This record gives sequence, structure tokens and C-alpha cells, in this order.
Amino acid sequence: MGSYNLLGGKVVIGLVEKASIRYSGGNKKVIAKIDTGATKSSIDTSLAAELKLGPVIKSKLIKSAHGSKLRPIIEATIELAGKIIKSEFTLADRAHMKYRILIGQNILKDGFLIDPTK
Repeated sequence: MGSYNLLGGKVVIGLVEKASIRYSGGNKKVIAKIDTGATKSSIDTSLAAELKLGPVIKSKLIKSAHGSKLRPIIEATIELAGKIIKSEFTLADRAHMKYRILIGQNILKDGFLIDPTK
């Protein structure tokens, strides 16, 4: 998925990155928004349904700019900057947003640094 710089053993990524979601039918390439303010990563509900991701493993109360909402959580595997990561994602209606996947702190803490100029 391209070459990435390392700094102190961490992969340097930008605010928007190419990612690949693994599912039973293969891999789906998507453009993901990197959000250091989000504690959990999120995936669009229609994309999760299209790829038959799931099952829902639990629910969590999530606070956002639109208020608090109980969201279902699934586990999914993604590839980001050459790293394969299995993590939890909340399901949210992101149809009105530019990016169908948001990468939050739960994934970023696995060895990533963000360079906003990238």
C-alpha cells in the first residue's frame, strides 16, 4: 500500500489513508479518515452490511458532536500502512460523510504517528 516512514519504531501516516478491510470474500479498499479525537474506530453500517461483517459483539454509549448514542460494536481486520490490525469498530451511519471508515485511538495506539502535512 505504498512506502511509509518510521520514526521511533512507529509508522508515520497522514490524516487520510488508504486502508483495506478483510472480509470473507477478500479485501475491500477504502479511504479512511484518521481521527485522533475518536477513542474507537467506526465503520459505515451499509459498508459493514455489504461486506457481511459481524456479528455484533457488544454495544457502547458513544459521545459525538451529535450527542450520545448507543452503538453496536463489531470486530474487523484492516490493513493500514502495511500493518494488519484486528480491532473493534462501532457501527454508524456515515452515508452523509466523505469517509466510510474512521480510524480512532484504539488502532492508532498500535504504533502510528500522525503527520498532518502528509
